[in-house]
Amino acid sequence: MLRLSRLAAVCAAVFTTAVSGAAWAQAPENYPADYQKVVDAAKKEGKVVIYSTTDTKAANPVIQDFEALYPGVKVEYNDMNSTELYSRYISEQASGGNSGDVVWSSSMDSALKLAVDFALTYKSPEIPNVPKWSVWKDAAYGTTYEPAAFIYNKRLIKPEEVPTTHTALAKLVSGQTDRFKSKVTTYDVEKSAVGFMLAVQDSRNDPKYKETLSDTAKAGLVVQSSTGTMMERVSSGENLIGYNILGSYAETRAKKDPGLGVAYPTDYALVLSRVAFISKTAKHKNAAKLWLDYLLSLRGQNVLANKADLASIRSDIEGDNDVDGMTKKLGAALKPIPVDESLLEYLDQNKRLAFIKEWRAAAGK
Repeated sequence: MLRLSRLAAVCAAVFTTAVSGAAWAQAPENYPADYQKVVDAAKKEGKVVIYSTTDTKAANPVIQDFEALYPGVKVEYNDMNSTELYSRYISEQASGGNSGDVVWSSSMDSALKLAVDFALTYKSPEIPNVPKWSVWKDAAYGTTYEPAAFIYNKRLIKPEEVPTTHTALAKLVSGQTDRFKSKVTTYDVEKSAVGFMLAVQDSRNDPKYKETLSDTAKAGLVVQSSTGTMMERVSSGENLIGYNILGSYAETRAKKDPGLGVAYPTDYALVLSRVAFISKTAKHKNAAKLWLDYLLSLRGQNVLANKADLASIRSDIEGDNDVDGMTKKLGAALKPIPVDESLLEYLDQNKRLAFIKEWRAAAGK
């Protein structure tokens, strides 16, 4: 009986290995018939190198599920801030050295600028499942749907004081400059690529942008290059309120931090989408295709929305952390930033410097 039990265990192990191998060998459902070649080639490549601005902690559920879906393809994940990613990638492309197979960045404008010169044209099978504005020339793809938010200290800002519009924020601060002296925080538009992009988008959506910025900054703006630093300082009370904060990160922090409040503006809420593209020079092109398609797939988007707390670019995932859920919450206030050439306008060096100069003048910096 003991020998039979051992034999049964061995047979079960062999069966399990065969099944998992079969699962590996199968291309995703409803994909083109020849997608199997991509899967097989990715297995031979063995890994995919990701350059990303998404925090490793947030990305871990995505990485783990991808590796479970495609055993044999390891994810080499490099977490950088947006400016570091851009500089490193440009430098490596110029030198012809090893670099990322996939760029995945929250700095939509600088990511698209890289894509113009370095992206591989690849028509993902998932294109029909995402908004048209999130796909640029079958090369660069928006992968998330993340409204920018206000954050505030719940102990020191009364519920009735929480601003509901950008104008209300400006009025709150400019009306109590002593109380808010050096207590309002946002991104440093010179050091943070994400902050610069959001400031440009503010100027396009607010007809009285300079006036709003000037009033918001009347007590003195505290600028940072890190979302985490801003959340920490608002939570501690060192700062009282912050704006243009990535709502996805703020919501995640607020779930565990009773001192941090999150509010979305109802006049307009800028929606950021993390842009991904495959490099023309990728050494692991097939594994990169698997990663990109997985990010956009129903399975990948479910993990993004429900485990990584990054709202889905799709409308058919479980729960409300997707386009439909955000639309129910914020309606017409949502202003998705399209993945298109309009992002590139202020990356012209002269325009960029002029905008930063005007921003600093209005913000009193």
